[in-house]
Amino acid sequence: MDSNLHSPERRLIELRMEHADLDALIDRAGHETPPDELMMRRLKKRRLALRDQICQLELELDPKEPA
Repeated sequence: MDSNLHSPERRLIELRMEHADLDALIDRAGHETPPDELMMRRLKKRRLALRDQICQLELELDPKEPA
């Protein structure tokens, strides 16, 4: 059971959830007047880093070419 808590599949789900949360936060923050540009840049940078982690983990879990 404990190994399931730290599985790559679970980590992938957690990263996707965090990415979706950041998307929603960025959308809400974009409607503020005036938007906080520094906060927006930081959120977008974090979202991009999460996207990179998600892509890397997806490749590790499902490689395109046989090993």
